Amino acid sequence: MTAYLTSPATLRTRIAVIDVLRGLVMLIMLFDHVRETVFLHHQVGDPMDAAHVDPALFFTRLAAHVCAPMFVFLTGLSAWLYAHPAAGPRSATGFLFKRGLLLVVLELVFVNFAWSGAFPPAVLYLQVIWVIGLAMMALAVLHRLPLKVLALLGVAIIAGQHLFTWLHAEEGSFAYYLLTLLLQRGYLVADGAMKIKVSYPLLPWIGVIVLGYAAGPLYARSRSPEGRRRLLLALGAGSLLLLAVLRGFNLYGETLPWAAGETTLRTAMSVLNFTKYPPSLDFLLFTLGLGLLGLAWLESVDNGFTRACATFGGAPMFYYLLHLYLLLGIGLALKAMLGANHAGRYGVEHIWQVWLLALLLMPVLYFPCRAFANYKRTSKQAWVRYF
Repeated sequence: MTAYLTSPATLRTRIAVIDVLRGLVMLIMLFDHVRETVFLHHQVGDPMDAAHVDPALFFTRLAAHVCAPMFVFLTGLSAWLYAHPAAGPRSATGFLFKRGLLLVVLELVFVNFAWSGAFPPAVLYLQVIWVIGLAMMALAVLHRLPLKVLALLGVAIIAGQHLFTWLHAEEGSFAYYLLTLLLQRGYLVADGAMKIKVSYPLLPWIGVIVLGYAAGPLYARSRSPEGRRRLLLALGAGSLLLLAVLRGFNLYGETLPWAAGETTLRTAMSVLNFTKYPPSLDFLLFTLGLGLLGLAWLESVDNGFTRACATFGGAPMFYYLLHLYLLLGIGLALKAMLGANHAGRYGVEHIWQVWLLALLLMPVLYFPCRAFANYKRTSKQAWVRYF
């Protein structure tokens, strides 16, 4: 039997790289969420205004684009691993549905409170945790399909979504609510004491989580590390090459064509200005392509930083809630101590201050996450698996 089937170290690396990449994108996400806490007065439009936004702010936001797609993709990949443990295949339906439902509840209650500091909030935003939850519930049904069918379904959803951008419906009609939930960002409730806005339309994210699940066999015990790495590199490079063709010639896959700017940098910013809400084909080719290359590279890297990333990635929901409430507390403390200097909140003046604060918060978040990850590994409590 070949070494890669039996070596415990190789098996740990095979699985650990998923936590490493998940943790890395969560740390990148921290920069963007710090920006939304102390730099919101320098608002970044969506899509970003490549002609006018400060390049440092633009690329800070661009780096964060990889977070949601890879988190959803890795959720699908992790679901395949859950369904195929060493003891033999098992159904993932119950786990996916219950965890998805939990994520929806967390978004509606705890995540919205963390962002607004009020309950109920003036606007209830249905964002990334909500859409991951619904995508998991969809995968609870879809994962029983053959993997080739799932792969084709994922590609068809992601690539075919642009064929329906012309669809419109009268506000208040059933078709309007369906389009808003699935494809078109907007308000489910636009008036009243509490508005409800869908920031993450669901359908493209179902495509991403399905692709993640279909990629699961890459991490089967029978797969050689060398073969997995070659395939990941090919898929990642192929995604970026297809992006270069589609985006370079403004052929397909993006609702906003790029345009020449005043400088080469501004032109490059326009090319990289992808639509996230909902995620366009070009957006997903860019983010998933980079993520696949990251999976290929990180599997052979073992150092203090990657081990720290794995700690964060091993307790993703705990980290997510912890960092949001920490940022809420920081925002309130800064306002109380220094005063509200920007529309009811305290804000810093330079993007480097955002980067510095994010870096300072990483060790603060690390030790609680390490403690919870250790508890999660040793606890027999069923609920810890969901965090």
